[in-house]
Amino acid sequence: MKPVIGIAPLYDSGKESYWMLPGYMKGLEAAGGIPVMLPLTGEQETLRQLAAQLDGFVLTGGPDVEPPVYGEEKKDTCGETCVMRDEMEQLLLPEILKADKPVLGICRGIQIMNAALGGTLYQDIPTEYPTETEHHQQPPYDRSVHEVIVEKDSLLWKITGKKTISVNSCHHQAIRDLAPGLEAAARSADGLVESVYMKGKRFFLGVQWHPEFSYITSQDSRAIFAGFVQACGMEL
Repeated sequence: MKPVIGIAPLYDSGKESYWMLPGYMKGLEAAGGIPVMLPLTGEQETLRQLAAQLDGFVLTGGPDVEPPVYGEEKKDTCGETCVMRDEMEQLLLPEILKADKPVLGICRGIQIMNAALGGTLYQDIPTEYPTETEHHQQPPYDRSVHEVIVEKDSLLWKITGKKTISVNSCHHQAIRDLAPGLEAAARSADGLVESVYMKGKRFFLGVQWHPEFSYITSQDSRAIFAGFVQACGMEL
């Protein structure tokens, strides 16, 4: 049977509606998974049951993480946030870890992974970490704009088999201090953490770039989805 994978939705406060970029679902489907949208709920028992019943989880891109999540006050340079997503993902992630279910974090996803586990973020790269590396590209988003250097023997190394990967990039926040238990799997040339993983778990990977935009054109993006879906399909 194909693994069933829960995806965190985006929330449109103006329309009071959940929505989803199709690339997340199509990328997972192409890799052999069945994607379903998660509810934005703070009910712990509901999230515990989801962690038990689903085969894996994707924490998607979206608005900025609320700075109080990582112990800071919100600066003017911080963008739009979504408290409902912050609260749900902070409750869900420990349940995922306890159940040892595979989890893939993308863009905001890697940031909430780090913040929820005790790390910190740069609220705004241009003002807090000035760099010549392009981190916020213009469309089309399936094209690569910089490379990341992959850590040898990391989960990303094992998935791609490469020392460097060319990636797209569309973010203005990034990991500052790594959370306890997380390891850097890749960095950009300017030193920013671009990917994290957790040793001793079936599959725990965060990437700062967007494989949901580039899985059609990038073998590395397809490999990330394939490795994740394969882990979701493994018997415990």
